[in-house]
Amino acid sequence: MFDRALQGVIRAPLERAARVFVRAGVGADALSFTGFGLGLAAAASIAFGYFLAGLALLLLSRLMDGLDGAVARATKPTDRGSFLDITLDFLFYASIPLAFALQDPASNALSAAVLLTTFIGTGSSFLAFAIVAAQRKLSSLEFPDKGFYFLGGLTEATETLVAFAAMCLWPAAFPQIAYGFAALCAITTVLRIGWGYRRFD
Repeated sequence: MFDRALQGVIRAPLERAARVFVRAGVGADALSFTGFGLGLAAAASIAFGYFLAGLALLLLSRLMDGLDGAVARATKPTDRGSFLDITLDFLFYASIPLAFALQDPASNALSAAVLLTTFIGTGSSFLAFAIVAAQRKLSSLEFPDKGFYFLGGLTEATETLVAFAAMCLWPAAFPQIAYGFAALCAITTVLRIGWGYRRFD
């Protein structure tokens, strides 16, 4: 919901940082893998109970996720880069609820499972829409720089990051935060199904 507004704020700083990486010969794919590695390190930290370290690694991971796209735009965007970006993002998103479930199975496993189920809903509706949109040669006016049709909703990357940060800051409240965010993800899934049903009639 807030991704488009946030992009307008961070676009210029990311582009300046991207030029540094381009001059250093660092490619977008390398940043994608670096961000994913940091994300897995965040999940591992959370699983062992180091929540603030996990939050710091999580934020660094998302910084790399923003930089890889900026570097790609400053050089040459590729289909491989778009594929890596979304695939590694979804794997990262799934790793954080799993980490909380591993950290305290008795308290967190059920709410983590519910959240992961709704992640499947948002992810599958997002990708299914993008596939059909590509077949119809549709483009997103709100996110024209994306390598595929980027469908918004209540729970986009910004909202997910805020929820993950809240979980790390208040780990004892993980079940409540997870259930609340799962409800928003479920609403997003229903909305996307409705949008697709009407748009592809």
